[in-house]
Amino acid sequence: MKKFNIKFITVLLGMLLAFGACHDLDDLNINPNNPDPEITDLNLLMPTIIINLGQGIVNLGIGDIAGVMQHTQKTGWSSGHNDYDWNNPGQSWGGFYDILRNADEFYNKAVEKELEFHQGVGLILKAYTFGMIADLWGEAPFSEALKAEQGPDFYKPVFDSQQDIYHGILAYLEEANTLLSKNSSEYTNINSTQDVLYEGDVSKWRKFANSLALRYYMRLQAKEPSVAQEGISKITGDPAKYPVITLAADEANVAYPGSSPGTSWPINMVFNIDPLGEYMRRKPCATLVEALQALNDPRLGVWAEKVEIPLVLVPGTGVDRIVDGKREISKDVEEAFLAKWEGEDNLYVDYDQEYVGIPVQTFSAQAYNLTPNYTQQAAYNPHVSQLNEMYKETSGALLQMRLLSAAEVNFILAEAALYSWAPGSPETYYDNGIKESFNAWDVADQFDDYIDGAGYNGLESIIQQKWIASWTAAAESWFDYRRTGLPDLQTGPSARREKLPLRFYYNINEDLSTNTANAEAAVARLEPTQYKGSDQTNNSAWSKFWLLQGTAKPY
Repeated sequence: MKKFNIKFITVLLGMLLAFGACHDLDDLNINPNNPDPEITDLNLLMPTIIINLGQGIVNLGIGDIAGVMQHTQKTGWSSGHNDYDWNNPGQSWGGFYDILRNADEFYNKAVEKELEFHQGVGLILKAYTFGMIADLWGEAPFSEALKAEQGPDFYKPVFDSQQDIYHGILAYLEEANTLLSKNSSEYTNINSTQDVLYEGDVSKWRKFANSLALRYYMRLQAKEPSVAQEGISKITGDPAKYPVITLAADEANVAYPGSSPGTSWPINMVFNIDPLGEYMRRKPCATLVEALQALNDPRLGVWAEKVEIPLVLVPGTGVDRIVDGKREISKDVEEAFLAKWEGEDNLYVDYDQEYVGIPVQTFSAQAYNLTPNYTQQAAYNPHVSQLNEMYKETSGALLQMRLLSAAEVNFILAEAALYSWAPGSPETYYDNGIKESFNAWDVADQFDDYIDGAGYNGLESIIQQKWIASWTAAAESWFDYRRTGLPDLQTGPSARREKLPLRFYYNINEDLSTNTANAEAAVARLEPTQYKGSDQTNNSAWSKFWLLQGTAKPY
């Protein structure tokens, strides 16, 4: 976790977070009420870019992707989160391109002023953001993106192949490593206060660049194994030239100032006091809860609250009463409740006395486990675990924008070592991945007891622990699932399809209607699967883009 001047950043963010006003790639209008990045001081752009990117990653990680990866389920207004109801009009990438416009302006200013630190930072931020677009949608504007000011030839940019985007961002990161390889004293115009990620620490930005490169080389593992092997071996074979993040102290995290709605943890109940609001709608998913319970994982207590009133099954008939803080019910009461939900033969009552999660994609999500007021969406349920109370707050030590963790890097190294692409033992990296996740979530003192029951057991164990460690950053575990099929997550009865989705839909109101020819060409190159269902074109969350085509993964 990085420390910075909270008072300064609070004031600064109040001015700068307005930069990201959404508009199409064609839109050249400038809002006179917002600062123009072209005339804004280079350093003043940095916190805006970092914060907007971090917020985007958190919104994915606790949003619909947390539902896909079965970290959470919603008990109200849940169809997108629980059931993948995404197709109309699709998901917008406008926010990411807003970030890229600022990042590109930042980079170009740095080149103009010959500021190598800022050039390196700009390339990392562009690589990260373009990478997310390619990860989520597939083909997208890249080589001709961000050039509309050069004239009409670039108003409707081509969609580059996903392969070219990945190779392009890896080239960005290689250049960033070179730019950031000098001694700190050789760089100028670094303002540590405005670098809300690393406080101007050049060495940490360099580790971020190379760790991000590891992420994207491993992304190519199933599709271009020789490229992945060469890149990972290059980085891991020369740690002096390519340092990476291996310790939680170096993670790419940004804290929330928490002084306004725009600078606060997004589901807090300070600025949004609605008892049916975003915090109350989200519950831990039974898939994650039960996996953590099987491992006796202390992170469960950090992320979730124990049930307020546990359920107890007792003998007799017609029994439904509160005794000593527990709700006692008889078997006939249980059966009457379950009978309300036709078509859910696997639905059950969870009598766990500590933690209870919502089963994945159940029609009874808002009523699950005998919710007293089960007709009200997002109503409080004393028989199901809530998210930890800290998630009601605007800020806190563990409320971070987690861009890239030491745990993730160690798990990448574990997988690479398993394939003999990196020196060292996969078990050692695996243990280190868990240890650094424990460090990040402040349960480091429980690692020794934990690891005896969660030992290394090949790729499945690596990906399972990486999935657990991606809490609040669930997009990365989705990307791992797509290329490996792990964890072996199954859908529930209310899911829109029988399998997990693979990508985001291109948005009807953006390029499908404004850059039609290029967008339709990209859609035509998608490969539909048997789970496309009612989607009328290949623009489906169940179509495979280049990265998955021919790999037989994840299905």
